[in-house]
Amino acid sequence: MTVTDPHAAPASGRGDEDARGHVGRRLRDVRSRTGVSVSELARRLGISTSAVSQIERGVMQPSVSRLIAITDALGVPLATVFGPGPADDGDGDAPHGYTLTRAEDAAPLPLGGGVTFRRLAPGDSPGIDYFESVYPPGSTATGKDRLFRHEGYEVGEVLTGELTIDFTDEIVVLRPGDTISYPCDVPHRLHNTGSAPAVARWLIVHPAR
Repeated sequence: MTVTDPHAAPASGRGDEDARGHVGRRLRDVRSRTGVSVSELARRLGISTSAVSQIERGVMQPSVSRLIAITDALGVPLATVFGPGPADDGDGDAPHGYTLTRAEDAAPLPLGGGVTFRRLAPGDSPGIDYFESVYPPGSTATGKDRLFRHEGYEVGEVLTGELTIDFTDEIVVLRPGDTISYPCDVPHRLHNTGSAPAVARWLIVHPAR
């Protein structure tokens, strides 16, 4: 069944217009590189082609769950959407043996509901996604009372604030210094139940393809 996207929030305001557009442009570029059409991606996600188009044009911001669903459907790591790799600090022919991303090149990626992701892993890190998330008070990774699942195995640590994870039969509240791990195919939902922004760092390990 094809439906409109209930997990994407309309974009609003002008101050972050370029950042919002960046998300859509990156998703469109990644989709084009993988050879997947708008209609095929919509079919894989179970949403309308119009919803995919609105996300790619920056009209709607994907939620956390929708963004992950898109990258899973395209068969690419989540980090692919954060932007191109870091600039080459060497001559290109004789790498120094390390990969560096400067702070100014790791801008937060704005998502639906005010959630932001910031890539922490520099360059290509095959098989893993390492990033920081910020959930404002009241924000959620997906729709209310809706659990989601995706590929990989997830390890997280809360740095500040309070972050709640709903599982099918249990609710876990994480506070600064708490760590958690779980298979990503276990249905779950992240949301901020506190009064301050919740900042956490996440490592997602993907299965070998």
